[in-house]
Amino acid sequence: MKKLLITIFAFILLFANQVKADEGMWLPSLVGKLNIDKMHSMGLKLSAEQIYSINNSSLKDAVVAMDRGSCTAEIVSADGLLLTNHHCGFGEIQKHSSVEHDYLQDGFWAQSHDQELPNPGKSVTFLVSMEDVTSRVLDGISDTTSVASRRAKMADAIAVIEKQARGTTKYEVSVRPLFEANIFYLFITETFRDIRLVGTPPQSIGKFGGETDNWMWPRHTGDFSMFRIYCAPDGKPANYAKENVPYHPKHHLPVSLKGVQENDYAMILGYPGRTNRYLTSYGLKNTMEVVNNIRIKARSAKLEIIRDYMAKGDKNRIQYASKFAISSNEYKYSVGQNLGLPALHVTGKKLAIEKEFTDWVNLDPARKVKYGNVLTDIANAYRSVDDRIAFEYSREVLLEGPEIFKFSLNISSLHNELRSNDKEKIKEAANRFKASLDGFYNDYDAQTDLKIAAVLTKMYAENVATKYQPSFLASATRKYKGDYLAYTTQLYKKSIFPERQKLEAFLDKPSLKILDKDPVYNAMISMMEAIKIIGVDYRQSTAGLENAKKLFVAGLNEMNSDKTIYPDANSSMRLTYGRVGDCNPRDGVHYSYFTTLKGYAEKGVTGDPDFDFPQQLIDMYHAADYGRYADKDRTLHTCFTTNNDITGGNSGSPVMNANGELIGIAFDGNWEAMSGDIAYEPDLQKCINVDIRFVLWIIDKYAGAKHLVDEMTIIE
Repeated sequence: MKKLLITIFAFILLFANQVKADEGMWLPSLVGKLNIDKMHSMGLKLSAEQIYSINNSSLKDAVVAMDRGSCTAEIVSADGLLLTNHHCGFGEIQKHSSVEHDYLQDGFWAQSHDQELPNPGKSVTFLVSMEDVTSRVLDGISDTTSVASRRAKMADAIAVIEKQARGTTKYEVSVRPLFEANIFYLFITETFRDIRLVGTPPQSIGKFGGETDNWMWPRHTGDFSMFRIYCAPDGKPANYAKENVPYHPKHHLPVSLKGVQENDYAMILGYPGRTNRYLTSYGLKNTMEVVNNIRIKARSAKLEIIRDYMAKGDKNRIQYASKFAISSNEYKYSVGQNLGLPALHVTGKKLAIEKEFTDWVNLDPARKVKYGNVLTDIANAYRSVDDRIAFEYSREVLLEGPEIFKFSLNISSLHNELRSNDKEKIKEAANRFKASLDGFYNDYDAQTDLKIAAVLTKMYAENVATKYQPSFLASATRKYKGDYLAYTTQLYKKSIFPERQKLEAFLDKPSLKILDKDPVYNAMISMMEAIKIIGVDYRQSTAGLENAKKLFVAGLNEMNSDKTIYPDANSSMRLTYGRVGDCNPRDGVHYSYFTTLKGYAEKGVTGDPDFDFPQQLIDMYHAADYGRYADKDRTLHTCFTTNNDITGGNSGSPVMNANGELIGIAFDGNWEAMSGDIAYEPDLQKCINVDIRFVLWIIDKYAGAKHLVDEMTIIE
């Protein structure tokens, strides 16, 4: 095992400079050993220490994981001012909105600190340090160690490492696997929990293009929002409190107004979520035919119902705006991926790699012993289909479909206390559940949820094997003869959960008898039972997959000793570097690397859900009052593209120039390269970014919030 680790690291060191500059999500702690020479040759002016340092302030100290890695944000002032994407703040903007104060429609700009809006549950996390602890995790583990023993030994070692690293600090610590558990890193982080909304443009700017333009280029979207980090007076993380003060970071990014030119160096630090670049052809088939197909089918039906509800009025639109955006984004991602993977012949490429791997293994008896069964084991793990189909439908229908079922699960603790008959504990449990009612019912419509339940439970019943069917679905088939709308109508009518008044009356006088008879609660229990059965079969059919994937990646790296390697994304901080550049996605099609406000005006359609626009912005375009935010060509640039390697979680990441100055905010990828999470396409893959000059022009000229720009360190 130690020999393998030395070999892998040697490959990285010797061949890092052979990788194309646009590919790879690199651990920032290794930049000084692996990438810095290449980055300097491309134009970088900073040292590795200025990018990542434990003892001194560095770029890493200005970049945070937002909401545990769902997005990224960057600090742009000494008072903890944050920039991220509009869609990363969309949920908070929606929650603060009402018909009277429609921040989604009109935007919001705090004129002073006391006007900044708190957001319970929102957080940002700083990376304190990262460290390779592979030798400690795998100490005493060899190639002959059984999977069960390996797992137990690793768990024990990780527990010790994390306990020692945490010590008496308030830091969070976690050991995470890389390269399919061939390498392990210790991450030490610090999380701040008082994050306040400072500003957001109207949706017609921040989400301009809507679902039509999502994953598309050219774009003209001002996809940004602003928050601020608050802390206790002593500078430590704290829950929201009026006495909290703006956080003073170790480093904040200076903001450049110099703009970008083709071939300029571009660098991104952020928290990419998940990539699967080592996925086999078997895993690829499962992704396309099971995961994506089921998501597309379920989300399409769900989105149609939500879309109809939102169209009926402003209150409805505000209620479901965030839910629709999240669901729609994942739906379109799956659609694009299922189109992109065949178009780019990714299956054929995976099969070619697997043939090369097999031929290489068969050349050496020792390799045959170690790697000979790897691909067979992987193939066998994907052979069972029914449990995989059930697993995906259970996620899309039972867990992410109708909201009322998942919500009712939260009352389980009260149910347990009712069985114990401890009056004081019953009261405490009831009050805890009451505290969650505002958050749920403010953005909930029972009739919409009922319609979703009818469509999706029918879909589940018709597509999932009988052994994985929750028992409550039998009533719909038997008593209601397959009329799921009639069935769910009665289910919701007889339950205490869909109507807040009924539930509040119950919580005032909790009754075990009422809860035990509640049809929604019982349906939820039967769902959990079905999910357990699915889980048992799923774990059994995939029992050998974990070890086989680990060996496959180890073998690939051993086989490809003349190529560099980098780990799949796993929501830890990564650095990617590349250049600003055009795109030629198809024969005869050429896209410029930047767009201007002219394109925004050309696309705008009054009243269109995706392309509506503020008249003020169009008037300002015609006046051409761009001030210091204009490009040298005297236009206002809105967005630009680079070839940086990013994925979900990178939304909101800072795009920096060779001096580490902020030039843009990453917010999307392009439709032609939707295969990127599985197979990077260097000639097609583009990172779409909002130009920081467009952002500042919106804040300053459009919104009149110049005081926020004045906080920043501006590089003219």
